[in-house]
Amino acid sequence: MKTFLLALAVSISTMAFSQSDKLYLHNGKTVEGSVVRNTEFTVVYKYVNEDAEQTISKYAVEKIVYGKSGRTETVSPKIAINSEDDWANVMILEDNAASAGLTKVGEIRGKTSLINYRTAAGSDKKAEEKLKKEAAKQGCQFVIITSDKDAGLQSDGSRAWGGIQSIKKGIGYKY
Repeated sequence: MKTFLLALAVSISTMAFSQSDKLYLHNGKTVEGSVVRNTEFTVVYKYVNEDAEQTISKYAVEKIVYGKSGRTETVSPKIAINSEDDWANVMILEDNAASAGLTKVGEIRGKTSLINYRTAAGSDKKAEEKLKKEAAKQGCQFVIITSDKDAGLQSDGSRAWGGIQSIKKGIGYKY
């Protein structure tokens, strides 16, 4: 009887310590391990029976279920991009770390025409819209801007109507 109780106690304590956290990703995969920390843009975790830390973007993680407590933490909502019409849902990422674990699609470009009737701010906004539309066309939920230029300044450095061209380049990412 003592042996049975001892074996039962050992198995219960082993199960309590071996419960791992689960990260549910937006691409349908599940990662088992232990969450080390949540940063502003990423989740740092370790796989079961490994010591190396792995990093994944919070935008790639739907939720985390903590093994020891059973608590569920919602990390980010899934962004649905079905066609170019969903361009407004495309998110501009602020930091390169925010792309960890996302799939790189390629370079994306958005620009306005050289001769247009927009202010500098309007030209910039239109270039960003074109960038997002191109990203949506390629099925990307995220873009990191790599280049943001304005062309067509006057010789005195001022900006005038009809001569402001905005060019934005970025890298598109998806789940």
